[in-house]
Amino acid sequence: MTYQEALDFLYPLHRFGIRPGLDRMLGLMEVLGSPHLRLGKVIHIAGTNGKGTTAASIASIFQASGRKTALYTSPHLVDFTERIRIDGRQIPRESVAGYCSRLKNAIEGKQITFFEATTAIAYTWFADEGVEVSVIETGMGGRLDATNIVRSDYSIVTGIGLDHTAWLGNAIPVISAEKAAIIKPGSRAYTAVAEPDAFQPIAEQAELHHVPLSVAGKDAVWNVTASREGSFLLDITTRKNRYRDINVPLTGSFHASNITLAVMVSEDAEVPEGHIRAGIERMLETGYRARLEKIGMKPSIYLDVSHNPDGMKRTVDTLLGFRHLYRSVHILLGLASDKDAPAVVRELARLGGTIVPVSIPSERSLPSGELAEICRREGCGAFAFGTAGEGLGFILDRADEEDLVLVTGSFYLAGDILSHYLT
Repeated sequence: MTYQEALDFLYPLHRFGIRPGLDRMLGLMEVLGSPHLRLGKVIHIAGTNGKGTTAASIASIFQASGRKTALYTSPHLVDFTERIRIDGRQIPRESVAGYCSRLKNAIEGKQITFFEATTAIAYTWFADEGVEVSVIETGMGGRLDATNIVRSDYSIVTGIGLDHTAWLGNAIPVISAEKAAIIKPGSRAYTAVAEPDAFQPIAEQAELHHVPLSVAGKDAVWNVTASREGSFLLDITTRKNRYRDINVPLTGSFHASNITLAVMVSEDAEVPEGHIRAGIERMLETGYRARLEKIGMKPSIYLDVSHNPDGMKRTVDTLLGFRHLYRSVHILLGLASDKDAPAVVRELARLGGTIVPVSIPSERSLPSGELAEICRREGCGAFAFGTAGEGLGFILDRADEEDLVLVTGSFYLAGDILSHYLT
């Protein structure tokens, strides 16, 4: 196969949707020689929000320590190869083609999903490359997520909120239990979850498997000492050490709990302080993007992938901290149909700007017209457009140099903007 032929083989697997379960993955692993058992030290991360930040910072820290470090995240923004990296380097396109060729017979006729096939490719490349550390982000949930066939050394649950309720349930304790199921015997567990209803299932899972559980906010505490657009300074005090003035290259102090989890895990793995600091400062080199990323000036354009109410609240809270610097706010919004659109819009309404709903390039898109009606019902002015390009053009025609433009709601929207309209 060529790379394009591989993509033409992989993307139609989306037709099988989301099919929780591990048997199909284990079958693929058997065909490939059990690469999931040859991933070095495994750090497995689940959570409603914060997985990407935690994964990127941990991978960057271990990479800074000189260990060959794999990173598996999803979804991608522009190119499929972004999902699968070693030391920040994306999987070569020819490797994707080669692994697809090997997997073709095992996949055809078995209703293997896109995410399962992608995970199999990632695990195989990581094993073949002899990685020392693998940082693995779950796709959705945890218990039956395709990634959950690994034997993890560290299991991390970043935070719990309502998302993917059709598959995970609509009660916080149920969702938490699904994500906590990545905690397995022989691992060490970490979480930043504080709410009792969400924390209890995590604690019970750790106790069931006699796994030590460390809690950010209790076993390690943090304090944001300064914050501005593009970075903040963070003090972290663990049971072993105090890290002063860590320079975190992100917008939004809400990332602090995730950075704290990264420091706790790295410290337990005996990564020296200098490498921890260097890794955090260079975490953007892992390919981490679109978390309130400033991609334009005059007007200021921020690219964000928050897509549920909890994530959007954090985004809006951050922007309100420097809202006074801007004349007006314009919001380009695209959402998937399974998201809590009214709750997301209510959060965005706090910015006081005009919302421009667009359809995202996905079969799961919430049509822009429907999203506009939701905006209006929530008391927001809305101008709907069919595509991101049309919506962005409308905003840029109206925006002043002193305005703020927020592009948010979906990885698909962010990727569309980066691919076709902005760099």
